[in-house]
Amino acid sequence: MATKGQILDMSPLGMIFTVVKTKEDTRGKSLDLEWEVLPQCNMKDPLFHTHPEAIETYHLLEGEMEFYVKDRWIKAKKGDKLRVEKGVVHTFRNPTNSIARVYNTHEPALDMEDYFEDVYKLIDCATRNRTEVFSLKSIKTKLLFGRLMTNYRREIIAVNPPDFIVRIMGKIARIIGFDYNK
Repeated sequence: MATKGQILDMSPLGMIFTVVKTKEDTRGKSLDLEWEVLPQCNMKDPLFHTHPEAIETYHLLEGEMEFYVKDRWIKAKKGDKLRVEKGVVHTFRNPTNSIARVYNTHEPALDMEDYFEDVYKLIDCATRNRTEVFSLKSIKTKLLFGRLMTNYRREIIAVNPPDFIVRIMGKIARIIGFDYNK
């Protein structure tokens, strides 16, 4: 369970999240985060995804970013706000050489805070507690990612890579005993 002020250092993925309001703080109405999106984040292989039961919002507090929503990339600068409706394909990237800061919400919160905490655990597992370089190309990371995504089907569904491949990787990971919680 996340706590207010908790920092989730996912810098191997190009992001650092600070929990502003937990689902407990909002009685489940939202999860509110402030992101630091590092330079060049998601420039290769960003996770195109949907949230089948939640609306996601982005308010760019500092810097510039690009957001893919539905079928096109949108450039955003400080002060811009975007809203992504339930089920709409989206992702983001920071093509600049500066950190961008974003206020992000998921409404309702569902178990998104648990998902993000598990992403943090996955990074630690995939890098042997950050002693190795993180690679999305590694089979170990792909298996762990599949396992993660199959645990949060209400919260997030991969579109690219395709969901069916992610689910297969998750099943294989479960069968061979790969788990990011170990």
